[in-house]
Amino acid sequence: MTLLDHRVEGPASAPPLLLGPSLGTSYALWDAVAPELSAAHRVVRWNLPGHGGSAAGLVRAGATVADLAGLVLELADALGFDRFAHAGVSLGGAVGLQLAVDRPERIDSLAVICSSAHFGGERPWRERAALVRREGLARLAGSAAERWFTPGFTVPGLVRDHREADPGAYAACCDALAAFDVRDRLAGIGTPTLLIAGREDPATPPAHLREIADAVPGATLVELPGASHLAPAECPDAVLTALRAHLDGGARRGMAVRREVLGDAHVDRAQAGQSPFTARFQDFVARCARGEIRTDPTLSRRERSMITLTALVAYGHHDELALHVRAARRNGLTPEEIGAVLLQTAVYCGVPAANAAFTTAERVLAEEG
Repeated sequence: MTLLDHRVEGPASAPPLLLGPSLGTSYALWDAVAPELSAAHRVVRWNLPGHGGSAAGLVRAGATVADLAGLVLELADALGFDRFAHAGVSLGGAVGLQLAVDRPERIDSLAVICSSAHFGGERPWRERAALVRREGLARLAGSAAERWFTPGFTVPGLVRDHREADPGAYAACCDALAAFDVRDRLAGIGTPTLLIAGREDPATPPAHLREIADAVPGATLVELPGASHLAPAECPDAVLTALRAHLDGGARRGMAVRREVLGDAHVDRAQAGQSPFTARFQDFVARCARGEIRTDPTLSRRERSMITLTALVAYGHHDELALHVRAARRNGLTPEEIGAVLLQTAVYCGVPAANAAFTTAERVLAEEG
């Protein structure tokens, strides 16, 4: 049996994670992300038929996304994966959605990146398939950077992959995109699902990912500023952070606790303000402070709030103190108990520090009613 060309990284005993590419690219799309993910996962990057080292004969004219999903399952079977996580970009994301609706028993978690539950109707893709069968890929490859990246950014190796793909297999993948539409099946997806949208993506703009997020129960949507259609190549740190938080169960629990304690508005603002520069720090906070520490049952949330208030007073972090006074109320502390904690800080942190803390806390408690 001929399998999709693939590359395996990471410990053999780690949970498997399959990464799918966009049409016209190869698994090199994941070069800046896969090595980091392989520290905790058995990462398998796969190539579409006729792309990279995958045989063009694996797909025929009139192919469907279900056909491509079947090839991915054959690869998983050959590697001994009964269940696996899947993340894919564009057509690779559509393959993940197809797996989630057709074979949910095989998918542990799903990440759909710069993709859609439908790709704008059949006509544009039928026309593109006809063009490629008639003229080859040179014209499309010439405009790839404009379709894939924000102005001034490109990855020459991916553009070269586009130019070197097999025209017949590429056209068959266009046929698959033309026929793809799973919108009426999204509500039945029970797999933990992450959607990542590039705010500058002209091919699958954020509205396409929001449509999926609104339909899939419990799905999470992350929008990346400054990212176009191939987000893992253009904004790898931000994509890595989002994927780690999604794949790491501790981080998911930590995010749930964070929303319960700090409120949705604060968490949404913090996520919206994340940039590629801060992505690794946010990942550290998500995995350690939120994932491992906050979810440790040794201390109650009330006790954690009292410790946190004391530490913030000691270091004079008054903006954070205001946030955590509100969190303390959500964790069950009464205004009297908060006052008692601040009075205790006067003994060990000093009267001036406690005086400023009382001023901040009084203002917050008044606002909270």
